[in-house]
Order: sequence, then structure tokens, then C-alpha cells
Amino acid sequence: MTFFSVIIPLYNKEKFIENTIKSVLDQSFGDYEIIVINDGSTDKSEEKLLSFKDERIRYYSKKNEGVSLTRNLGISLANGSFVTFLDADDYWYPDFLKVMHEYCTRFPEQKVFAAAIEIETSQKIFPAKYSISKKSDFEFVNYFKASVKESAILTSSAVFNTNIFEEIGVFDPKIKSGQDTDLWIRTGLKYPVLFIWKVLVRYIHDENSLSKNPNLITSKMDFSKFTELEKTNQDLKYFLDLNRFSLAIKSKLLSNKILFDYYYNGIDLKNIGRKKRFLLHLPPYLLQFLIKVKLKLANLGFGSSVFK
Repeated sequence: MTFFSVIIPLYNKEKFIENTIKSVLDQSFGDYEIIVINDGSTDKSEEKLLSFKDERIRYYSKKNEGVSLTRNLGISLANGSFVTFLDADDYWYPDFLKVMHEYCTRFPEQKVFAAAIEIETSQKIFPAKYSISKKSDFEFVNYFKASVKESAILTSSAVFNTNIFEEIGVFDPKIKSGQDTDLWIRTGLKYPVLFIWKVLVRYIHDENSLSKNPNLITSKMDFSKFTELEKTNQDLKYFLDLNRFSLAIKSKLLSNKILFDYYYNGIDLKNIGRKKRFLLHLPPYLLQFLIKVKLKLANLGFGSSVFK
């Protein structure tokens, strides 16, 4: 049994996969296995991956089924005490697993760990901005309070005790975009997150990523499964309303009134503030302009996010 199982879903990432794999093989902590699952890539991703000869790499290839089923297969194949995911276009700094191992052994009752990230856009590299008050090298945080700006858990920045998936479940295959957020919500309802301030991960902002595909908005996460819980959990309600706001804006940009109304009607408007309420009523052409400005600023490291 290894300490870490590193699960890498691979789909058409020929430009990135070599750097991603190297970042794992260059780790200063060596007790891990790498499970790479090729989800029906049509480019040279497989060729690039197979150029690595290391006994810790376990490679599987299957038809294209989406990232949720791919990650879930990885979880089912994992031999490690802890599972960590790494997207095939991100990479870790050499001490990621070493630092995570230190915290996992220091706090054996803790189930979820996450490190700070930096973001690489086409213009700049900059640290993510979190809604967490820094008091030490690490904090125990409520996921929802800690994720008002950037998520305290990013797929490539977190480590999970393997046993928790039996309790909270795995990635929902019905969700084609936002399946990670859905799992983090279920995680945050059960467990605190040990958040480490040291930047150990670089997130590559790939404009061609599936998560940026506007056509997937109709298969975004379903908030209705949390309807009863958000009535009594204000932190969850606020977090969900911020996500509803984001999806309502995207729906308006796509001229999808049915989806816009669905997300808009679920928001407690007092929760989101005057500026966001104003934005919800702007016409699409003005929103397009404001979003272009916001993304340009975010790409340069200004503003709160490049994710939404």
C-alpha cells in the first residue's frame, strides 16, 4: 500500500502532459503511485505519456466518457491511503507531496488538505486570492466561508483520505462542468479543510478547457440536491447564491431565459449585494463588454478571479 495515489485524467492535453508528469516524478517525497487514465484522447497525449518509463505509473485507456467517470475509475483503482488529483495541464512544485505528507501525519484525524495555488494565464503568473484570514502557516477552515473568492479546494491542490469517498460519494457523472464543485460542497458539509498557505501548485488557465465551454451550461451542477440543507446552513446558502449568480450571468449571455430564470429565482438577492443585483439586470451586450474587461484584468493578476 502506497501513501498517495495520484490520479491524472487525460484528454487531449498533448501540450501539457509531459510537464505534468515530470512535476510528479520530480517530487521530493517518493511513496506514491500515478494512475493515468486516458479518456479517449484524439491527439498525441498517449504518445507523450508512454514516453515515460517509471514503474510507479499505471496507465489505462478507455473510450471517452467524461472527467467524472474517469476520476471515479481512478478512485476505484487507488491503492494509496490518500488520494490526490492532478489535472493533465497543471503541475506541482517539488515539495507538494512532502508537505502534504507532513500534515497528513501530523494531523491523522484530518481528512481533507489543500494548498494555496498560483495561476498562470497567457499574460502573467500570480497567486490566487482567498477569503481566508492568515493567522499561521495553515488554517482549519470552513470550505464555504473560505471559498468566497477562490475555492479553498482546487482539483490539483487537494489531498483526501481515501476512506471519505465511501461516505460522501464520488464525482457525479451527470454533471459535465462543475462536477468538482459539487464534490467539494459534499466534502465541506462533512469535513473542515486544512488549508496550507505555501504555494505548491500552479494552475494553468487553459482557454480551451472543457470547463470554459459555454455549451455545457445545461449540464452544470444541480443545486436542488442542497435545497433543504441551505435553508439551515447560511454559509452554504451564500456560497450557492454566488454560484447561481455566476451561472445566471452566463445564461443571459447565451440568451437562455429559462436557465437564467432558474438560477435567478434561486438567489436570495439580499445575499449577493447591490453591484451583483445591478449586473443581473444589464443587457447581454453590456455584460459582454464588462466581462472582457474583467478577464483582461484577471489575466494580468488584477481582480478576484479568472475562473468565473
